[in-house]
This record gives sequence, structure tokens and C-alpha cells, in this order.
Amino acid sequence: MGHTEAIPILCYGDSQRGSAWLNAYRGKKPHFFCVVAFTETALIPGISAAGATPSDRRTTALADLEFLINGPRPDPRYPLPPLTAGVSPAVISRALLSQLEIPIQGINAGLAIAPTVHCIDLKGQPARCLSTGAAMDRDAVQELFNRAWALGDALGRENRDGYVILSECVVGGTSTALAVLLGLGINGNGLVNSSHSQCNHQQKLALVRQGLERAQLPNQAHPRDVVAAVGDPMQVAVAAMALAASAHTGVLLGGGTQMLAVYALAHCWATWDQLNWNPGAIAVGTTRWVTADASAKTHQLPQRLISNDPNGPPFFAADLNFSTATVPALQVYEKGFVKEGVGAGASAIAASLYGGLIPKDALNIIERLATG
Repeated sequence: MGHTEAIPILCYGDSQRGSAWLNAYRGKKPHFFCVVAFTETALIPGISAAGATPSDRRTTALADLEFLINGPRPDPRYPLPPLTAGVSPAVISRALLSQLEIPIQGINAGLAIAPTVHCIDLKGQPARCLSTGAAMDRDAVQELFNRAWALGDALGRENRDGYVILSECVVGGTSTALAVLLGLGINGNGLVNSSHSQCNHQQKLALVRQGLERAQLPNQAHPRDVVAAVGDPMQVAVAAMALAASAHTGVLLGGGTQMLAVYALAHCWATWDQLNWNPGAIAVGTTRWVTADASAKTHQLPQRLISNDPNGPPFFAADLNFSTATVPALQVYEKGFVKEGVGAGASAIAASLYGGLIPKDALNIIERLATG
């Protein structure tokens, strides 16, 4: 199939670097990693639609990871959680990645409950609620960063001929994303997305202000101290892995707001500690449902991430469209529910670059899995 027929990839942020990244990795086979973690921020009523109740949200990451790696099973240990509307984006990722035989691996950065599938274990701890201003212990954050750096370095070396996709599943993660952005001095207020159809900006901002006030961070705090105060373990792990892997291969951060915050954290950390990395190797990839969301305007966020760079990192959006879907749970993506997660956008970008999948075929593949 010609590239023009494949799933369109929209580019925001640094479009020149974005085009160079796409051209460098078109036709190359990625290795997909899903980094899972837990923050007690997820348990706040109404904070997230990734699980209908706080109890559901305790196991969302476990269920998504189990489905991503095993696919549909008659008796899963953790079934995909009921959502306010729609179906987990793990269905999108699993359908596209398995169709293209792209390898999938889970990485546990800090879950509260042990996963049911094999994962690389970074021995991180789950985070307390960001409103405490003491989400994680500073020394534990540095240790997690060091372990993740070593893993990222190894994965980068192993995947020199392709690239790595680092995705996430952290319920409440857009709230910790806003917290880390504001803690780093980046004004992301109003630009941070959510799993709700209308983003809950005021609820997030109130939580973040409470956490930052309690943290009492100095001006120009080390990024490690910011993420320890109000972040989550996934952010630490993916920032370190992306930086280390970028010295050897391409890195696609699979997610919207959460991965833009991770990029900002990684950039600040690398600058602060003068770490060796390759900024040109890293891009962020999400879905059109994130960048088209008028209640968040996330597509404007890359331009705010780096003080001396007016464009920010390349930010891609896979132009998936479910308006013609025959499965109602997929149709609601077009109404602003769910939007992204578990690397759905990055999986579609990979399906376009590596498999040349056209939108109609991609939808058929996804629908087949969604109807079981």
C-alpha cells in the first residue's frame, strides 16, 4: 500500500523534526512497551472516567495490561473495567499490534497489586495522592530513575534497527501530568486532557494547587523533587527510559498529556544533571480525539514545554475515525469519551508507518476484536 493510503498522521509541535522522525522510522518495526503504575489520585471521586468507580480504578491498569498482552480470554483475572462510556483503548492497541506482530512487553513501575502477566519489574512503589505534596519518597524516585535508565539503555541497544514505543496506563495520570508541568514552571492549565468528554480542569487544578502548596518546593526545584512531590512512578520510569534509549534508537512516547509531561520532565532532568541523550530521537504520539478536544486544546501544549524552544517536541496524532463503526462502544470515541490510553495513538501511528494500514482496515481489525 502507498503511504498516502495509510492512517493519516497529524503533526503538531516541531513539524520539521516531526517529518524527520517519521521519515527515519517509516517501515521500521517497533517494540511496544506499556509502563503501568498506580497513584492514589485515581481514587478521588470523579477524577477519572477510566473505571466507573474508585474500586474499578484500582485494577484498571491490571486489566488493561492483561488484555493488551493476552488478548481476549474467556475468564480473565481482571476483566476490562466498566467505563462511563465506551471501551478501553487497550482494545485498539491489542488489535493493531497483534495484527502487525509487533512485540508487546509490560513494565511495572509501581503498581499497588501484582500484575497477572509477566512484566519487567522496576521495583517502584505506588504513589500517594498528589494532593499530599509527598506522592513519593525522593530517594526511591532517584533509585527508580536509575533502574529505568539502565533498562532504557539496554532496550535502546537491542532495538537499534527499529525503535521503541513507551506507552502508559496510569489512572489519574492526567492530574499528575498537570501537577508536574506546573511544578516545573510550565503553564499547562487548561491544556491538559482527561478521560471525560468535558475536561475537569477545575477539579484537577484545585488538587494540584493543594499538593504544590503542601510540598513547599523551592523556586527552580530539581525535577526529581517535583515528581516526588506531586507525580507518579510511570513518569519517572518513562522519562529515564526515553532519555537512555534515545542515545541508541528512536523513541515514541505513546500518550497525550501524560507523555508531554513526561517529555518535559525528561528534558528538565537531562538539562539539570547534564545527561547524555538525543532530543531528535524522541517524539510523542497520541490520537486525534486528544488533539481535537476543544475542552482541552492539548495540541497547544508542546509549544510551552521548553523555554528556549518555541515549538517543543514533535507531537503526532493518529487520525483514527470511528464515526462509521458498527460497535456503539467505539462510536463514543467520536463523542469525546476515553480518547487515549495504553498507547492507542502510538499503536495506530506504528500501524501506519510499519504496516501501511488504511483507516478502513484498521477499523475492521479493531471491531473484530471489540466484538470478540
